[in-house]
Amino acid sequence: MPNQEQAERHEAGTLDALRAAMVDSIGGRTVGNTDSPTAIPHLSLFRREMPMAPCTCLVEASIVLVVQGEKQMLVGGEAYPYNINRLLITSLDLPANSQIVSASPDQPCLGLVLKLDLRIMAELIAQGGLPLPAAHANERGVGIGLGAVTPVLLEAFKRLLDLLDEPDTIPVLAPLIEREIHYRLLKSDQAARLWQIASVGSQGHRVAKAIDWLKTNYTAPLRIEDLAAHVQMSPSSLHQHFRQLTAMSPLQYQKWLRLSEARRLMLNENLDAASAAFEVGYESPSQFSREYTRLFGAPPKRDIGELRDKANSPRPVVTSQSN
Repeated sequence: MPNQEQAERHEAGTLDALRAAMVDSIGGRTVGNTDSPTAIPHLSLFRREMPMAPCTCLVEASIVLVVQGEKQMLVGGEAYPYNINRLLITSLDLPANSQIVSASPDQPCLGLVLKLDLRIMAELIAQGGLPLPAAHANERGVGIGLGAVTPVLLEAFKRLLDLLDEPDTIPVLAPLIEREIHYRLLKSDQAARLWQIASVGSQGHRVAKAIDWLKTNYTAPLRIEDLAAHVQMSPSSLHQHFRQLTAMSPLQYQKWLRLSEARRLMLNENLDAASAAFEVGYESPSQFSREYTRLFGAPPKRDIGELRDKANSPRPVVTSQSN
């Protein structure tokens, strides 16, 4: 149908124009292979000038938008590739591996990360007026997904970026645009995923509370019964829904937090392996070394040495926890 074809061409042209403007904006504010915070508290920009191997990261509840190039997130054995047509959305803080798939100095991978505020989503849901999601998020990997990049969503992100040219307007206008973006997401093809987490009292909301507790108390001994009681779930239900949403058990999640923090302590604060192990809650350095090797592929001393060698080499390497 001609009208449909015209509408599709118009939408494609709109998306291309918005992306071109955002490439100029982000490209002009970033250099090298970096993650750049902005004056808008929940917004950061990224730039990568070459493909890169997967690096370990903790992906916060966020939306990751690529305006040039391609990235990929690996979670629970599943790959989630995203580019100018597909955005990445995570509704929980998830351990993952982030990879740059397509980038070059002439055509760097450019994009932005906006942290999601589940409280805003809960408020929007509670106000009513939003259509109920047509389907529930799929069973596997429900805490992460890929969504379509639409003109209305991209236009809102461009307006948020434009505020960086008018810093005096950020305190007033940025919260309004961020709220609009949350509203658009709750009407998007990722609505079911977000409703499951943001709806107060849902199992997903309780798992999110469990994750918050683990992040704060990862050095403490973990008793599943106590954590389940804290979030008002049975131990079996917590275990089932936690694994469904994160591809990990609560104990595995705590272990990942401990080992990642120990790696940071050794790399950035020059702690030895035993000191780092005790700092994050391990009682046995040998157990720490075994579990560290399983996660990172090398014993602590060798792994940290290799990371430092890469950091000092001409080839850029990502060691920060970025999306």
